[in-house]
Amino acid sequence: MPLNIRSEEVNRLADKLASLARVSKTEAVRIALANELERRDASLTAFIAGIKLIQDRIAACPETGLEADKAFFDDLNGEP
Repeated sequence: MPLNIRSEEVNRLADKLASLARVSKTEAVRIALANELERRDASLTAFIAGIKLIQDRIAACPETGLEADKAFFDDLNGEP
């Protein structure tokens, strides 16, 4: 399905990238979209790695063997 770009700014940016990369405007748009998708994937991968570090730190904490005190936590949350 064809892509019809009507934004002058997008058109200008595609022209600029095409000129810098010495490729067609279509190839410039393909490059830009592929790079953005790769950037987002890398960002998600980094986020998941950060979460894994937190999970590992929590898992490394020793179990206390104590049971949670419902009344204590209810009081912390302002519940009766």
